[in-house]
Amino acid sequence: MKFRASCRLGFSWWFSEMTDLELTVKWGGKEYLIDCLAGENTIAELKTVICQKTGVLPGRQKLLGLKIKGRPANDEVQLSQLKLKPKTKVLMVGSLEESIADVVAPPYDIPEIVNDLDMEEEEIAIENREEFLAKVQKRIKEYDIKILSNPRPGKKLLVLDIDYTLFDHRSTAQSASELMRPYLHEFLTSAHEDYDIVIWSATSMKWIEVKMKELGVASNPNYKILFYLDSAAMISIHTPKYGLIDVKPLGVIWGKFEQYNSKNTIMFDDIRRNFLMNPHNGLKIKPFREAHLNREKDNELLKLSKYLKHLAAVEDISQVKHKYWERYKLVTSQDDGTSG
Repeated sequence: MKFRASCRLGFSWWFSEMTDLELTVKWGGKEYLIDCLAGENTIAELKTVICQKTGVLPGRQKLLGLKIKGRPANDEVQLSQLKLKPKTKVLMVGSLEESIADVVAPPYDIPEIVNDLDMEEEEIAIENREEFLAKVQKRIKEYDIKILSNPRPGKKLLVLDIDYTLFDHRSTAQSASELMRPYLHEFLTSAHEDYDIVIWSATSMKWIEVKMKELGVASNPNYKILFYLDSAAMISIHTPKYGLIDVKPLGVIWGKFEQYNSKNTIMFDDIRRNFLMNPHNGLKIKPFREAHLNREKDNELLKLSKYLKHLAAVEDISQVKHKYWERYKLVTSQDDGTSG
């Protein structure tokens, strides 16, 4: 094919040069060793080699993390200027020419991008990147969910973090109840009227089960938890701003339960980066720290209970700007369907 031929242009003479660089390119779930480069070669020439190995045209390639003086390096920059460490790994984003015309929609709704999380546009687009969506699909297939209660027809979905969201996990106390966020049980009781509730923590399942038992969440008669998700349900992504991080893609849940989607799911977490795969469905909650000092004045969960009541009447949660939740008002038929 023509694009294959274009990958070979200007390539044959490289093997006669002295090679003193070695790096690995990660793309499409695979790693490609690049060991035919010298320091005087440019990024453009690197892309030609990558094209030879992967079939992705240089113009379709985006190499993450290659910077010079803190800015993304252009194609004319020599590799020696990047001061790469031995055996550097570079993440590539790009599509094969023959696959571009056959792109299909992801297995769950991807809402229109709205930059409401103070992130760069480049980072927001992460939710649509094929290599990360492939990781979500892998979690859907391989991650085993232990159902604690049955999904209820017509209910929206509330996904909650634990550390600093429901519980101050850094302070010391004689019992977990002393570190529990004020009004936790009242909040969960109220939320359960309109939402099925999932607990998702970036820790082990054993830790989650122990803490939910100690906090009395697992056995409270006024509400039920649908299931727990632990760190194994998360995926790793690379961004220019944060580097390599783990995030919580709601698509793992949406792929396993047809009832839930971007229109009826809201997630609370004290770490905004966890929303990178779902920027329209995340609400950054004020972290609950120093429980002994803040117990009397923290009423975050009471305020969020009211917000959840308003959201329960909204047809598409992803169209609400959750960044402004504290001044949210219930939309009326005269409104345009958004808030803020």
